[in-house]
Order: sequence, then structure tokens, then C-alpha cells
Amino acid sequence: MRALPWPVDVPVDPSPPDARELLIRELSDPEYQAAQPTLLDLIGQAISEWLQSLVAPTDGSLDGLVPLVIAVLLAVGIVVAFLVWGVPRINRRSRADDGLFGADERRSAARLRADAADAAARGDHTAATLDAFRALARGLQERTVVTMLPGTTAHEFAGQASAAFPDLSAAVTAAADGFDSVRYAGASGTPALYRSIVDLDASLSRRSPDFTDAPDEVSA
Repeated sequence: MRALPWPVDVPVDPSPPDARELLIRELSDPEYQAAQPTLLDLIGQAISEWLQSLVAPTDGSLDGLVPLVIAVLLAVGIVVAFLVWGVPRINRRSRADDGLFGADERRSAARLRADAADAAARGDHTAATLDAFRALARGLQERTVVTMLPGTTAHEFAGQASAAFPDLSAAVTAAADGFDSVRYAGASGTPALYRSIVDLDASLSRRSPDFTDAPDEVSA
């Protein structure tokens, strides 16, 4: 038995103020403070009580089944969502992948090539040139040969592509020059420029990158 913190000659029947003071002194003992439940204890107790509340009632009533049914439906809904839409960030491209030369461009390389061909067939070689160059860049991005961010410029892309295909550096740089002149300088696309970009895209699509002699950092 613990020794009382007050002298043994304390009156058996103390006055209310004395009794209150003695009780406060006793409860302030560190042993009492250490025995108090921590925040983690309270959280664990709350979770335990919630789990126990999900047990089906034995008295035949249906009220106790409501939390259990809700929990089961929630779990089933999560599983179905994963099966239908897949795991987030795996089944969906990031917003950074949507950017292409400062524009919110979400078309795939195949779609861009088809749109460029349609524009060329209509005689719109300006649109055809722009989409052909975007297809070139998107194709290398999809193959993870280059890294395209929303702010990546045509010549920054050309620098990355040149590092991967050193022997085609001049052709990639010329394609970037043509894209910039049409996109920003107001020049009109031509059948020759469009065809040169399409041929370059086809050539790169058939080849594997070679980073053997590439520097650690490629400057635009």
C-alpha cells in the first residue's frame, strides 16, 4: 500500500478545504499522471469500439447492421473503382505530359500524324507543318527518348533529340527552325517543309536512340 503524502497525524475527519487540498496533492503525484491515457490510446480505443459496433447484433434487430452494411458497401465500391478505372497516376497521364511547346496538347503522336496528313490533303500546309512537328516530338516523348514539359521549347526539344540521334542533329534543328518560323514568325507552311518533317519523323521512328557520346547535360 502506498504511503499517504500527508503526515499520519492528519485528523480523521478533515474540513472540506483541507480534504480538497489533500486530494489535489495526491492526484498531482507523477504516478497518477503517467497512468492517464495518451492520445494514441484514445484513438485506438475509439477504433476498437467502432469495429466492435460493426458486429452483427444477436438480438435480431436490424439497427446494428447499418454500420456493417455501410462499411461493406464502401469497401466494395473502392474495389469496383479500381477495377473499372485502374490505379490513380498509372492509368492517367500527368498534367505535365499534356504540355507541348507551351500549349495544352493532349493528342497522341498517331493522332497528330493523322491530323497533319488531313491538313496537308486539304492544302493547309501551315497546320500540317505544325502538327507534323508536334507528332515528331510526341513520338519521341512516348518512347521516353526526350522529356517534354509545358514550357519546353522547340529548340530545347531539338537539343534532346540531337543528343539521342547525333547524326540527325542538323535535320532536327532545321525542323525546329521551321516550326518556330511558322508558329511564331507568321511564316506559311510549305509542302517541302511539311514533307521534310514527316520524313524525319518516320526515320526516327525506325531507329533506336544512341546516348553513347551524349554529354551529361544538353543545352538548348
